Amino acid sequence: MAAGDLRRRLATASDEERRLPLGLILLSGAVAAAVVSPLVWVVANALEAPDAFALLTAPTTLEVLVNSGFLVAGVTGGSLIVGVPAAYLTVRTDMPLARPLTILLAMPLVIPSYIGAFAFVSAFGPRGSLQDLLVPLGVESLPSIYGLGGTILVLTLYTYPYVFLTTRAALKSMDTTLVDAARTLGHDRWAAFRRVTVPQIRPAVAAGSLLVALYALSDFGTPAIMRYDVFTRVIFSNYNNILGGGRSLAAMLSLQLVVVTGVILAVESRVRGSGVEAESPTAHATPVRLGRLRWVATAGCSLVVLLALAVPLGVLTSWLLQAGQPTTGSFGFEWGYVINSVGVAAAAALASGLAALPVAYLAARSDHPLAALFERASYIGYAVPGVVMGLALVFFGSHYGGALYRNGLILLPLLVFAYVVRFLPQAVGSSRASAEQVQARLPEAARTLGRTPAGAFRDVTLPIIAPGVAAGAALVFLTTMKELPVTLMLRPAGFDTLVTRVWTAYGAGYVGQAALPAFVLLAVSALSMLLLLRMEEYDVD
Repeated sequence: MAAGDLRRRLATASDEERRLPLGLILLSGAVAAAVVSPLVWVVANALEAPDAFALLTAPTTLEVLVNSGFLVAGVTGGSLIVGVPAAYLTVRTDMPLARPLTILLAMPLVIPSYIGAFAFVSAFGPRGSLQDLLVPLGVESLPSIYGLGGTILVLTLYTYPYVFLTTRAALKSMDTTLVDAARTLGHDRWAAFRRVTVPQIRPAVAAGSLLVALYALSDFGTPAIMRYDVFTRVIFSNYNNILGGGRSLAAMLSLQLVVVTGVILAVESRVRGSGVEAESPTAHATPVRLGRLRWVATAGCSLVVLLALAVPLGVLTSWLLQAGQPTTGSFGFEWGYVINSVGVAAAAALASGLAALPVAYLAARSDHPLAALFERASYIGYAVPGVVMGLALVFFGSHYGGALYRNGLILLPLLVFAYVVRFLPQAVGSSRASAEQVQARLPEAARTLGRTPAGAFRDVTLPIIAPGVAAGAALVFLTTMKELPVTLMLRPAGFDTLVTRVWTAYGAGYVGQAALPAFVLLAVSALSMLLLLRMEEYDVD
């Protein structure tokens, strides 16, 4: 082949590669439309509600809005108070036992917050374990664990790792010579931290705070257990109250919740700012000497670990020891719960991996506005709370499902669809990261050898991005195993999973029978954490 002919074929292949293939655009657009559709159904049902304005301004609605605002502010603030100092202590100081404490401080992400709430009520609630121990000492009652304070405490303990991990990563990547330069210019340690360190870690802290705020706003299990009325609890309580107008209220609250979520996203974007681009550190920083405070810092971090890990594990162990007590067969553990959980999670993982492919590949290979629009649309489901997603699909099924919905025949597909919409961003993010590693000349070379665009993708691109697609699907699988509100709202009658058995067994008072499925969930969550650490090659040194 002549050199000029080869150059022309390479140029032609490159031009075709840069053009947006119609099939890829249509697939990506279809995925984006599917993700946005539940939100459209919520808006449509809210607008159809009678007396929509009256519902929007009703005392109940305003109370829920205020309660949710207090909860988000309290949990976000608490996570900052715990996460940022813990990150600084484990990265920049000579605190003893920093390495094991780093691992332990990240592990509360393993425990679903509703299991933590179960444990705290059992340990510190009325007639709880601590109360039983204190009765002989004359202590007849303890401060109530229920309400705003208890909800903030539990959610903070299981969300601060988002701030801890993002802040720690930023601290490890920043150039510490800037801090040394500030010290040589006469700034004390606090001034150097405020003027140099804070601007560099601010984007990471804001990112972690965003995750905490969205989690606190969307969590259903913990507020329900702690008897604190927020959006998710009231929506779940009203969505099946057809005769009392509960669905209209649920729809309006869902719409309001989505608006609040958008406000949080906007505030986070403004607070984060542009930040300072992090650079790889040129040398290891000299640890800050804590002096007599070394062991105080260790004790403080250990207390957080004790509350977040030891309390729930201890309570679950005590529940497991009670499992031998007589109970009805309906609350006994069955391996079918594991099979059901694994089955729907695997279906959601497979569907998410396939749906993420066109969106991620288009976003990685093109800077066209459509590519960016479709990718951003795929992230909407992650910002929409699970109870809103479940409500939207309940509305859709009841309006358009007909006999198939009434007989429960489409509930399982709707459940899997809800999982996909909720957790698709995990698959898209991982797949895009892999797609960006594909050098443009590789598929172009395949095209010059006579491959069609589809053939070049199959033979060249797909083998390269397959690990990222598989990792994203695995994350979807493991996250789906823990999802509570969507599962409760959309599961077919008689279809029980691990999360539903934990929820129903505890609600019925059979805590011993809730322990084993809870431990299985913790094992799955631990696998999720290990996979995350392995994917990111997280360094705890």
